[in-house]
Amino acid sequence: MRHGCKINHLSRTHSHRIAMLSNMATSLIMHKRIETTVAKAKALRVYVEPLINRSKEDTTHNRRIVFSYLHSKEAVNELFREVSQKVAQRPGGYTRILKTGIRHGDNSEMCIIELVDYNENMLKEPKAKKAKTTRRSRAKKAEAAPVAEAPMAEAPAAEAPAAEESPKAE
Repeated sequence: MRHGCKINHLSRTHSHRIAMLSNMATSLIMHKRIETTVAKAKALRVYVEPLINRSKEDTTHNRRIVFSYLHSKEAVNELFREVSQKVAQRPGGYTRILKTGIRHGDNSEMCIIELVDYNENMLKEPKAKKAKTTRRSRAKKAEAAPVAEAPMAEAPAAEAPAAEESPKAE
């Protein structure tokens, strides 16, 4: 039974899983977006977000710790120079997972995992939506009412005395 086992093993040995996550993290940092399966993306998010958080403080110790996870000098330099500048004000949530559908070969769920501050389409402020110009039919009748109410104005006047007579009858 897997009580309390929160790590997704991804059907790989420990060394294979660590090497795969290291390579995927390096690719994510270098390219800012990669396409993978949903299970791998969720495992990668847990792997890479603490590294991005550590890059906010540029010290030799932090660089060595991140290098022990990534094994790539270029990725470490990219992370500490560019990525850390963009995420400096963000308190967490540095990655975004966008599901893209299924893979035809094996029907696995595919997604795109990306760094949040590097997607220009999502960073644009949404355009202000126009207020709906459609109205209910009653408002349209109110506009046409002055033409139609002229003949009806006499009928309620005739009924008014009848309404007065009924209280007198009581």
